Amino acid sequence: MAGLAGGRPAGARRGGCGWATLLLLLLPVQAAQRADLSGEAAGATINHSLALLHRLQELLHHGNASDTTLRVRTAGSDEVKVFHAHQLLLALQSEAFQSLLRNESVVTLHEPADSAALFEKFIRYLYCGEISILLHQAIPMHRLASKYRVATLQRGVAEYMKSHLASESSQGHVVGWYHYAVQIGDAGLQESCLQFLAWNLSAVMGSAEWATVSAELLALLLARSDLVLQSELELLTAVEAWVGRRQPEGPVAEKLLRAIRYPMIPPGHLFQLQTQSAVLARHHGAIQDLLFQAFQFHAASPVHFAKYFDLNCSMFLPRNYLAGAWGSPWVLSNPARDDRSTSFQTQLGPSNHDASKRVTWNVLFSPRWLPVSLRPVYSDSVSGAIQSVRLEDGRPRLVITPAMTSSDFAGVSFQKTVLVGVRQQGRILVRHAYSFHQSTDELADFLAHADLQKRASEYLIDNALHLHLIVKPVYHSLIRVRK
Repeated sequence: MAGLAGGRPAGARRGGCGWATLLLLLLPVQAAQRADLSGEAAGATINHSLALLHRLQELLHHGNASDTTLRVRTAGSDEVKVFHAHQLLLALQSEAFQSLLRNESVVTLHEPADSAALFEKFIRYLYCGEISILLHQAIPMHRLASKYRVATLQRGVAEYMKSHLASESSQGHVVGWYHYAVQIGDAGLQESCLQFLAWNLSAVMGSAEWATVSAELLALLLARSDLVLQSELELLTAVEAWVGRRQPEGPVAEKLLRAIRYPMIPPGHLFQLQTQSAVLARHHGAIQDLLFQAFQFHAASPVHFAKYFDLNCSMFLPRNYLAGAWGSPWVLSNPARDDRSTSFQTQLGPSNHDASKRVTWNVLFSPRWLPVSLRPVYSDSVSGAIQSVRLEDGRPRLVITPAMTSSDFAGVSFQKTVLVGVRQQGRILVRHAYSFHQSTDELADFLAHADLQKRASEYLIDNALHLHLIVKPVYHSLIRVRK
């Protein structure tokens, strides 16, 4: 391609007159603007920015009046790409190019293969301020923007990554983006990736992406109580597969296995694991105290166990389990119009002593923000009646309360978590997780930006709100006895 791969039109010149020639090439657009503005005294705005962008792209494409040559060498090969460019435009966008081109008209740049493949896109952005990228191009493009200090592109690619965590890709991309965020020190991108992985861990554990998780990332995930997964047993099975495949050093494997919350696994499964798990057998000495403690937890009553062990630690805190013993899915059609109620049952607590005891929960969901007569069926615009309602009156409300009281509740408190599912790129994923004790009135942001009255709301799947209600029973230490 002329101007991009070594070619140059016969009329293109090099030397000190390059910038002046560049300005002359752009003058027709400016002259047209002056002519349009002459005449009547009334003010007007005439926008020829698209024509100017087209001329800038033509400059890059044909190499007209170029005064700079960039030679991009691909690491590990003899491939060299040549770009005839303009120092003024490069320096305006990039502090690094401003320094590199100060005393040089020909510069050789060395780039890894994935970055070299995108260099034409990168240079074109410097000319027209627009770029299109795919998931697998995000890291090399961000790397180019960082290396050449193009701050606007750097921020733009980072925002693209944060907003495309849920996009579907054949090999997965969130784990790779997290590791890259750690490498460059982008704390915001790290946290966005971590939260997505925590809320959608079951999907990640069942994909090829699981094998690419580093030991450091896995340790961070295992420390979290907001992981969304079917059960602790599912998590242990995935960690065993990771250890079996990656074969980490003994201390690393033992640290990860000790982060499993064994008291959250029913005793029957714990017995099976001791005889069937090769990974647990290999590291049994490092975790046998935790297994013994878990069996004690299931054998004794929680009140008796609490006299001797501190239950206020993560080992005895449930995660966000999707299994039926911990909660229930709830799909609400037309959630902007009608108050809804439902009920479901959970087991009293994770201890086997409480496994057969059931608690019935009553749930109320209310749009709360309009009387029924004014609630819309679905529309893509907001009516004047709706606009007149204060935003603070518009927050939906959800209340989860037990249907009965019991002495069995002594020493147990219940944390509720509501997962909100969304469909993105054909997959149903967790968009938000809200935790509270009794009512979402305790929260300032529950579905605050959900736009439930709009058919096109990203919070709705087939015009319905998809929730999963989870009750997490938490035991408390009652009496501490010195050992």
